[in-house]
Amino acid sequence: MFIEENKSLKKYNTFGIDHTASHFVSVSSINELKQALEDKRFEKRLVLGGGSNMLLTKNIEALVIQINLKGISIEFEDDDFVNLKIMAGENWHELVLYCLSKDYGGIENLSLIPGNTGTAPIQNIGAYGVEIKDVFVRCEAMGIKTQSIKTFTREECHFGYRDSIFKTREKGNYIITSVTLKLSKKNHNTAVAYGSIQEELVKLAIKIPTIQDISKAVIAIRQSKLPDPKILGNSGSFFKNPIIQAAQFETFSAAHPDAPFYKVSEREFKIPAGWLIEKSGFKGKRFGDAGVHEKQALVLVNYGNAKGAEILALAQKIQKKVKKYFSIDIETEVNIL
Repeated sequence: MFIEENKSLKKYNTFGIDHTASHFVSVSSINELKQALEDKRFEKRLVLGGGSNMLLTKNIEALVIQINLKGISIEFEDDDFVNLKIMAGENWHELVLYCLSKDYGGIENLSLIPGNTGTAPIQNIGAYGVEIKDVFVRCEAMGIKTQSIKTFTREECHFGYRDSIFKTREKGNYIITSVTLKLSKKNHNTAVAYGSIQEELVKLAIKIPTIQDISKAVIAIRQSKLPDPKILGNSGSFFKNPIIQAAQFETFSAAHPDAPFYKVSEREFKIPAGWLIEKSGFKGKRFGDAGVHEKQALVLVNYGNAKGAEILALAQKIQKKVKKYFSIDIETEVNIL
C-alpha cells in the first residue's frame, strides 16, 4: 500500500476540478482498506469511488482513500434468477454491459449512469422508472471506526428517493465494499413506461423490446441529453427532482398548468428540476467556465478551468431563483466537499 502526497484529484472527479489531496491511497483489497483506516497518522479521511457524485471546492487536507476493489461472482443461481456479488470498485455501466451480455435483467434502465457500484446504493441510483433498490439484496460495508465488515439488507438500508441510511443515520460511518443484486435470467420484468423510452423504441421500430433494446434506448436518450464527462466535466444530474405535497402542488399547477409532473402517491408529486431551472432562465447559460448544459438544465458543467467554488455559486444562484419563482426548494444531488 503506497500513500502519495499532494496528489492532484483532477482525474478522480468527473467535474475535472483540479484540487489536491494532502495524502492519497488506492486500495485494491479488503486488507489494504483496513490498513488505510487503521493508520494512526491520519485523523481525517475521505472515501473516493468513481468521483461522479462530488464537487470539490477546496484542497482536501486528509487521507483520500480510492476504493479500487474488483470482482464479480455468483452467490446463488437457479433457473429464473441469479444473485451477483459485485465489488465496490467495479464501474457501474461496465457492470450493466456485463449483465446484458449474460442476459441478466433488472438494471438495463440504469445504463450509462456514471460512477462505481459501491456508491450506487448510497443515493439509491435510479433512472427511467427503476432504482437500484428494486434489485438490491444486500451490501457489505466496513466500519470506519471498527474496521469490521457488516452486512446491510435491503430493509436495513432504508432506501428512499436518492437516499439511504448511508446518507442519513450512518453517514460517514461505513465504506461499502460489495453489493449483491438479484437479477432475472428469463421472463424479464421490463420497465418501459417512461415516454422517452417509448419514443426511442418507436424510432428503432421495436415493438417487443429485449433488455438489450431497452439499454440501447436509454443510452441513446442519455447521450442525446447529457454530456460525456470525459469531454465536458460534469456529474450528471446536479439537483434532485423535488417532491411536493398535494396542497402545494395544487397551487403550483394552477399557476403553471403546462408544468410536467409525476404522481408519487395520492399526497405527493414530483416536479422535474430541469424544467424549473429552464423556466428560471438558466438553460445553456455560461458564467465564465461554469455553466448549465444547453440540452439538459439539470446538468452543471465545467467548460475547462472552472473552480469548484464557481460551480457551487452557480448552483446556489439557481436554487435561489427557483425558490423565488416557484416557491420550491431544489436540493443538490452531488456531495459538496
